[in-house]
This record gives sequence, structure tokens and C-alpha cells, in this order.
Amino acid sequence: MWRPRAALVCGLLALAGAALGILLMGTGTLPLTPGEVLSSLLGTGENPTADRIVLRIRLPRVATAMLVGAALGMAGSIFQSISRNALGSPDIIGFTTGAATGAIVQIILFNAGPFETALAAALSGMGTAGVVFLLSMQGRSTGGYRLVLVGIGVGAIMSGVNTVLLVMGDLDRASAAQIWLSGSLNTRTWFHVVPAAVGLAVVMPVAILHARRIDLLEMGDDAASQLGVNVERTRLVMVMTAVGLTALATAATGPIAFIALAGPQLARRLTRSPGVPLVSGACMGAVLLLAADLLSQRFPFNVSLPIGLTTGLLGGFYLLLLLTRSPKV
Repeated sequence: MWRPRAALVCGLLALAGAALGILLMGTGTLPLTPGEVLSSLLGTGENPTADRIVLRIRLPRVATAMLVGAALGMAGSIFQSISRNALGSPDIIGFTTGAATGAIVQIILFNAGPFETALAAALSGMGTAGVVFLLSMQGRSTGGYRLVLVGIGVGAIMSGVNTVLLVMGDLDRASAAQIWLSGSLNTRTWFHVVPAAVGLAVVMPVAILHARRIDLLEMGDDAASQLGVNVERTRLVMVMTAVGLTALATAATGPIAFIALAGPQLARRLTRSPGVPLVSGACMGAVLLLAADLLSQRFPFNVSLPIGLTTGLLGGFYLLLLLTRSPKV
């Protein structure tokens, strides 16, 4: 059910995202005013250099950030709902680490290009999710704290595998893998935007169509089953949907922390809606990633941080705040 407050919050988040995008497209070696950015976007600019920079370099970066943030925000909403735990985030329960393993294998062992690396990350993330889902199954039921704990364990194993792979590789390939692991929006082109946009157009409707069933699952498996929900089938479909969203995001930018954890929680607080914040979580995720990118580019002391390190730093503080203020997570 669509609620007026949720619709208002999503509208305001969309406006905030647009404003951050304009600021980002004006940020760089060649600073541009918001008016110059808008002129370039509308095709009325009189500066060909500015037009090329905005349309060919900065707009794809902003579009990638929006798509990746939206994917992570919606994925986090699904994981937190299924696990019934505020820590139910793909970067905490191991799915992002598993996706990174496939990418590192391609970079270290095969010196693969961007397309092969992205494909391997997507497939590896889905494979990791399948393992976590099977190991967390107790009887015929999954979810809850068991899903989170199993995910943390599998993530720790995959993190160890990633470290071993980095040690095995030569210096150049290990450096390339380490750069990928830091998560970055640099050098994003339309080559990165188009696959992410197509993937989201395919995967996100699946989540939205199952929104009502996810809401019923939060009432408990027994209650949802009595209301006609096929609990395990719905949970499996939604886990794979969330994994697909996470894999798309990781393939486009590398591992990005914090967004999937904080986006849904902040969206739920703003909307005050009892339902799972799928759309509002996606909007909040996009805004958070754009804000983090703006912060990373305007960091003091002329330090330019990769976006993955910026979100990881912010996420660490947010996680500590969440653990100290919430007795039950």
C-alpha cells in the first residue's frame, strides 16, 4: 500500500538526489556552476569543453552512483526484512565479500578486463548467497539470526580467500585488485551505466511485486503461511532478488559498504511506515551514495578518497552508533 508520507519522502529524496548530482557534476579539476551544468544537460551551453566534461565524464559517474545506491538501498531493505535484524546487510553477511572473490580471481589469475570482472563478481555473489541460504536452513525454515550468523561466517572465509589470492598475485595484478576492492566511481562511463540500468529494470520490479508478501513475512512465518504466503518460496525469491541487486552494484563499482545498512533504516524512520521500505530505501541509498561521493571529492587537505573507503569509514561510525543505541539488533 502506497502511503502519502512515504510518497512525500521519496519525492524529497529525489529532489535531494538531483541537487547532489548537479553539485557533483560541477565538482572537479574544472569547477562549474550549477547554471553551467544545467545548460550542458539541456543542450544550451556555449562552452564545448564544459559540455564534453559534463556529458561524457561526470554524468555517467553520477548516473552510476544513483543506480548503485538505489540497488544497495533496496537490497538492504530486503535482507533486513528477511533476517528480521538491523544488521541484515549484504556487506555484513558476506554477499559483497563473496562477489569480490570472483572479481579478484579474474584479476589475479586471468588478468581479465572490466566486463569479465563484473560478470565474475555477479556470479560469485549469487553463488555465495546460495551457500549461505542452504547452510542457514534449519529444518525447512531459513532467516532470522541464523541467516546473519552464517553469512558472517561465510563472509569471513571468503575474506580469507581474497587475502590469499592477493598474496598469490604479482605486484601489478595485486595492486589492480586492491584498487577494485576499495570501490570507486572514477572512470565510470556509459559502459557501466547501461548494464546497471538494464539490470535494475529487470530485477527491481520483482521486489516491488513481492512487497506485500514481504510485509506479511515480518509478522512471522506461521502468520504469513496462514494468510496464504508460500514462506520459503517467497524468501528464496527475495534473497536471490536482493543478491542480484547487490551483485549488479558490486560489478559496477566494486564493494561499497554502509549504504545497504543505513539506507533502509533511515528511510523507515523518515516514512514512519510499518512496511518494508523498498522504494524509499532505494531513494535513500542513492542519496547517501551521492552525498558520500561529494564528500570524498571535497575532503579536506586535498585528499581524494575512493568512494568505498569513504562509505566504509562512515559506516563504521554508524554501526557503532546503532549497536550502542539499540539493545536489540
